[in-house]
Amino acid sequence: MSNLVMRFAAVFFTTLSFMLTLCKPGFAQEASGREGDPKPLKVFVLAGQSNMQGHAHVRTLDHLAMQSETRGMLDSILESDGTPKIHKDVWVSYLSSDGVKRGNLTTGFGADGQKIGPELTFGIRLHELLGEPILLIKTAWGGRSLHTDFRPPSAGPFVFTEAQKEQVSKQGKDLAQVVSEKEAATGLAYRQMIQHVESELRDIVAIIPNFDRSVGYELSGFVWFQGWNDMVDSGVYPERDQPHGYAQYSKNLACLIRDVRKDLSVPDLPFVVGVMGVGGPTAEYGPEEKRYAKIHQHFRDAMAEPTTLTEFSGSVVPVYTEKYWDSELTRLRSKEASAVRRAKEKAKVDQLDPQQTRALEVEYRQQDLSARELETLQKGVSNAEFHYLGSSRILGGIGIGFAEAMAELVRRPK
Repeated sequence: MSNLVMRFAAVFFTTLSFMLTLCKPGFAQEASGREGDPKPLKVFVLAGQSNMQGHAHVRTLDHLAMQSETRGMLDSILESDGTPKIHKDVWVSYLSSDGVKRGNLTTGFGADGQKIGPELTFGIRLHELLGEPILLIKTAWGGRSLHTDFRPPSAGPFVFTEAQKEQVSKQGKDLAQVVSEKEAATGLAYRQMIQHVESELRDIVAIIPNFDRSVGYELSGFVWFQGWNDMVDSGVYPERDQPHGYAQYSKNLACLIRDVRKDLSVPDLPFVVGVMGVGGPTAEYGPEEKRYAKIHQHFRDAMAEPTTLTEFSGSVVPVYTEKYWDSELTRLRSKEASAVRRAKEKAKVDQLDPQQTRALEVEYRQQDLSARELETLQKGVSNAEFHYLGSSRILGGIGIGFAEAMAELVRRPK
């Protein structure tokens, strides 16, 4: 239902239920604690692939307590007894591969019930900044691309290049079947995303039982955090090592912004684009990562490019997630990898069995890293680099960055 229709509905239901509203205020009045007319519920959509899902295990929250600059973040996530806080003025509806999960914002709205993603600190910080209840509608699936899965309608059908067709033939696959499967997959995640947003907006009481229909809602913003699958796809982007090798991603993302605004009937819907930043700033890549630096930077430039278009000025902004990367974790993982490599080399020379090799690896780790460094790795890392190390510090910072950018957009005059 469009915002315009909801506004007409708000007028009708306000008149119809005036006495009832006086007797039992809607949640917007109760939650804000301010007098006057309640505001429509602000709704924000979060969409993307595995990093929007979030692969930071809840155990990495302990890492936040190790550093003074992140303890404040932890205070907003956990109660004094260490249990997760339930944020009663922030709700989540999350569609992923495991179906739909609804409830008040807390930990466990990540890739599984023991993980968190950007939604946690995004919701907490945005609520702090706006000072009113909010609903997050999150749709995210791992391993999805923009060129196929999230491909928006106005981008047109996926078109195979001659090189791709030749590769299919070399693999001994049936080209017609491959093309048919691609057609079925093209745009599927986009359609699922739009359908979920629309269905949840039609039935907000399924998420918020005391939702005041007379007050209504306002679709207020969209956060896009996706890109890894496109970045590593040399078949779709054969010139990705060139400055404009990802130009098609930029075009598709611009189409997605336009189509989302059209399909959800919000022509000026604020957009935050989370620019991929795995590994941190490319200028700071270490020796092992340098070979990827040019490709990674080209992709980041392509992701941010739509935010520079005149038509999106003042309503679409990038958030460079590289700034939230934890360089200490990178440094310690490098030290750990070096220790393990030396241990394996010695084990091979000494012909040690697997159990003896593992014991030697532990010994070398303890020799090369201090107790504090080992604790930092154990508490700070729960996944691979492409999942932002499964670090709640990194994803927590990213969520806050998204929230602050979104709050600024929401506050701008239309």
